[in-house]
Amino acid sequence: MRAHLARVDAVIVQAVIAGALSFSHLHDLAEAAGQGGWKAWAYPVSVDLLLVAAWRRMREQQRAGQPAGGARLWFLIALAASLGANIATAGLLDLDHVPASLRVVVAGWPAVAFFGGTLLAHAPRIVEEPAAQVVSEPEPTTGPGAVDTSRRDELPATAADPAPEEPAQNPVLVAPTRVPAVPLPPALIDRAQALAEELRAATGQPADPDAVRARLGLPPSMTLSVAAHL
Repeated sequence: MRAHLARVDAVIVQAVIAGALSFSHLHDLAEAAGQGGWKAWAYPVSVDLLLVAAWRRMREQQRAGQPAGGARLWFLIALAASLGANIATAGLLDLDHVPASLRVVVAGWPAVAFFGGTLLAHAPRIVEEPAAQVVSEPEPTTGPGAVDTSRRDELPATAADPAPEEPAQNPVLVAPTRVPAVPLPPALIDRAQALAEELRAATGQPADPDAVRARLGLPPSMTLSVAAHL
């Protein structure tokens, strides 16, 4: 725990030092380019705010799996402005005689920063939808006397338990439904009749339709169709 706090403290101290130095360099460069007074102090704030806003927007779009090209572009622009000020004030640029092109860049920075910040602020917000929760249904109770809850809606609503039904006195027997014969093609009929003649000649009795059906390789449901043509 102490090691973790020590690492965090070191990072915070390093960030404060780096931010203060970058802030000072941006202020010095803006002041040298003719932006005196409070305006020189506003330039570092503008650059750092655009840098942080572009970084946060870029990270949000990357986590959501969306392209982050626009946010990355503004992040690089703000980073180039901050890094350029640090390099320019390192003795490579005469701050007493600033080039006219640098004065133009510094003077036009507020419009560029406002445009970039407006695009980042008014971009569509990324809303992460919560994952749907799956609610498991309880398993029905099994065993003697258990109630089938899956058909509870089909039962009529009654105030008291219904009286037991008396068994039917005269049950009605329903005769099984005969499957209609399926017509056979002529070639199959000829083959069935030829097989029936062979069985009749071999056994001396009429051919069994089921045996003929089996010799033809037909399913049992085709027995009636074969018998209709013998």
